[in-house]
Amino acid sequence: MTLTFTLDPVVDPSLRDGILALWADVSNAGGAVGFVPPVTPDDIRPSLDKHLAAAADGGCRLLVGYDGGGAVAATAFLTHNTHRLQLHWLWAYTVMVHPRHQGQGYGRELMAATEAAARSIGDIDAIRLTCRGGLGLEHFYASCGYKEVGRVPGAVRVAPGDDRDDITMLLPLY
Repeated sequence: MTLTFTLDPVVDPSLRDGILALWADVSNAGGAVGFVPPVTPDDIRPSLDKHLAAAADGGCRLLVGYDGGGAVAATAFLTHNTHRLQLHWLWAYTVMVHPRHQGQGYGRELMAATEAAARSIGDIDAIRLTCRGGLGLEHFYASCGYKEVGRVPGAVRVAPGDDRDDITMLLPLY
């Protein structure tokens, strides 16, 4: 089974709830998507609302992957730069695959769909993303063609005494 991806889907209550549940499940499974466990959908709702407001304003694009049953299984937000000298690349944020689908190649499918979405936007030369060190995520992204272009040691404080590197990855599209 593969995922079905939609760029800029209509955001209705069902999709919003699906993304909230995905984000909470990924976070509670230890995923590096801006929270540390335990979290609830209500903890995440303000962050999702900001992402969706940016999408509604045209500042970012939402990519959603649905599983065979139509459930939200993966997401990525593609955020445009606003600085006039950096309009040629965008950020990928909140890149996640539901824990029940991990290990099945869906992460690679999501990254391929993210690349295709960025290419479809036009005048985009690269995708940048950041990932939290200590989980090996940089190796996954490297296997998808991204290159590590920066690292700030200890920039992410997961808990007192547990600081992780903030790693910037780049995928050139040319």
